[in-house]
Amino acid sequence: MSNEEQQEITQQYYAEAIRYMDNAKEILKKAGKEGMNYNDKKYVRIACGAAYHGILIALDAYLLTKGIKVGKRRKSIEFYQENMAHQDKKVLTRLNNAYQILHLYGYYDGLTDARVVKTGFDDAYAIIDKIKPMQMS
Repeated sequence: MSNEEQQEITQQYYAEAIRYMDNAKEILKKAGKEGMNYNDKKYVRIACGAAYHGILIALDAYLLTKGIKVGKRRKSIEFYQENMAHQDKKVLTRLNNAYQILHLYGYYDGLTDARVVKTGFDDAYAIIDKIKPMQMS
């Protein structure tokens, strides 16, 4: 894959991943917050789901630029964990944290602890920054 193709992939996927994160932040505002907890689980769940999806978009781009075929079908967390274990252990650690926080605790369980959700969002942004196009750095 040429540098131009890699750059095109990262630009496209980065913009989409950031769009998901922007949406997630806006949705999270609707949850309302008192102290260190969000008031409405419904919006926390939706926001965490959007943020997690942003991560998957970024990981697809990362793997594509490394020559790994990702396809269009739904992939399991194990697919990403196995591939990232061979590519970047730091990203794998962030992925595991974000998976637990955003997907399991936030999306499925409706965790309302704002500090924990923030940690998940921080991990999401760190993963997405891995595909940030050069001219945007």
